[in-house]
Amino acid sequence: MLVEKLLLHVLIILAPVLIQTSLLENHRLGKSPIFIGVLHGIAAFMCLIFAYESFGLYWDFRYIPLVLSMLYGGRKAGVIVFLFILTARIINGGDAIVFGFISAFLAGLMPFLISSRFWSFSPRKRVNFAVLLGFWPALVMLGILLSFAFISGVPVSGNKEMGIYVLIFGGIQVVGVGLAAQLNEWMIEKKLLREEILKSEKLNTLGELAASIAHEVRNPLTVVKGFLQLMKKQVNGDHDEYLKIVLSELGRAEEIINDYLNFAKPEFEKIEKINVKDVLSDVTLLLNAYALKEGVHLESNVKEDGFLLTDRNKLKQAFVNIIKNAIEATPSQGNVTVSLEVTHTQAIVRIKDTGKGMTKEQVARIGTLFYTTKDQGTGLGTSVSLRIIEAMGGHVHYSSIVNKGTSATISLPLNSEKVVKYDSKSANRFMNNQNA
Repeated sequence: MLVEKLLLHVLIILAPVLIQTSLLENHRLGKSPIFIGVLHGIAAFMCLIFAYESFGLYWDFRYIPLVLSMLYGGRKAGVIVFLFILTARIINGGDAIVFGFISAFLAGLMPFLISSRFWSFSPRKRVNFAVLLGFWPALVMLGILLSFAFISGVPVSGNKEMGIYVLIFGGIQVVGVGLAAQLNEWMIEKKLLREEILKSEKLNTLGELAASIAHEVRNPLTVVKGFLQLMKKQVNGDHDEYLKIVLSELGRAEEIINDYLNFAKPEFEKIEKINVKDVLSDVTLLLNAYALKEGVHLESNVKEDGFLLTDRNKLKQAFVNIIKNAIEATPSQGNVTVSLEVTHTQAIVRIKDTGKGMTKEQVARIGTLFYTTKDQGTGLGTSVSLRIIEAMGGHVHYSSIVNKGTSATISLPLNSEKVVKYDSKSANRFMNNQNA
């Protein structure tokens, strides 16, 4: 009979969470600490009203709503549940009413003191924290049980039935707290996902507008740059130096716009069967002079053949950006190693450097639009490179250790015919995922 009652209580304590999730998720009332307190208070009241009475005590889960309301609704909600518990306990009456008041106060004290730190944890840790905190009321009730048994003369030593009750009660209570906490976290995650979707829709519109504006801005820039180049041939003296600076900055602006457009709407223009080994050999040969200029030793270990169907120039662009980043992140006398491993299904390119490395937070943000660790840079190059690799059906994995270096592992499917021409909407979906 005890198990049936306690399982009924589990359903009762899950009811407030389900009501918030299904009926009041988007309503202001569902966020009110007072309303949350009333919902959980009613659940605690019902648990106590339908409690299982044995050994002169009430066996119920009245304190689970108290813990949950303190953690997810705040202290105001917890106090409201506490008042509901006291009211229900007065209605029930009995010889152990004083012990009921004491246990309610002690059970609510720990969650009340710790609730302010609860939201500093990650979602998984919050669930674990709630489960651990669920042990506290069980310990309090066990202490009250022993105290009442001692005062009333109920034998505890050798009482197997009471021991079984304690074990069943504690086990189901922990499960109930865990289920309720997990439901709360799902509700929070669902709400955050809805907000991200709404935000993504807005960013999608802005991204389309930005791409069209960038395209229109590039045209007059090209014209201005052309006329300035003609003027530079005819002007000498101090003005010549100014024109060099203007042309340099115009070129930089044009490069940024081109990168953005390449990210927003890339197209694989010429699809052909290429050898990854040949592309990597060309890129390392091209960047070797740049590496020597920076005092970095660029080593290539590319021997195996790996063929895939794609745009050679786009793949070359992705490799150039990633290897160039490795060179720029490596101090003088450092090393950058490019290697190729070919399996039956994949070509795996590894680019390792002995540079300054990155923290876990920095690695997690790689590929985010306009994020860069360089003093001068836009972050577009890396974003475009990752997008090109992804369009080919591959992926890039970064691992890094601060002051030891970074490793980029690029996996490309061999003989892949997956060639995607992205429109601006899919581009902005990708951008929103990166920024999320």
